[in-house]
Amino acid sequence: MNKKNQDISYFLSFCIEQYMNEKKLNQDEVMALFSAYGVLDYLMEHFEILHTQSRQWIIEDIDEFIKERKA
Repeated sequence: MNKKNQDISYFLSFCIEQYMNEKKLNQDEVMALFSAYGVLDYLMEHFEILHTQSRQWIIEDIDEFIKERKA
């Protein structure tokens, strides 16, 4: 695995863990939610910008992304 792919993998793990903690969900619930709305694809696609943001900003961005996809 090259360095960028490794960085993206760590970032996705970070986002999943932080979202779990913030929303008081388990890993299966977060993965089902992220899968249903394409969150992991979004996070990978926008990694270069998102990984520079704060934890809280990322969580709010994920919430906004899900909200837009639900509409």
